[in-house]
Amino acid sequence: MNADQLKGKWMPFKGELKEKYGKFTDDDLQQIEGNYDKFLGKAQKRHGDNMDELMKWADQWYQQLAPKAVDKKPH
Repeated sequence: MNADQLKGKWMPFKGELKEKYGKFTDDDLQQIEGNYDKFLGKAQKRHGDNMDELMKWADQWYQQLAPKAVDKKPH
């Protein structure tokens, strides 16, 4: 997931992020507000030991959305 992708999908992403990685506080999520650099900083602070796992999960989460966009093409 890159900065533009995070910004565009922040609202649905943050709910699932908090559910999956509960160390993120509501204040963390409010401060991040779709900013990729802030997301990386908070992820490192809260989940430094699981940073690779978290980033893989974020990429997989975003990739799940991609097929849905392709399916909506006009026939």
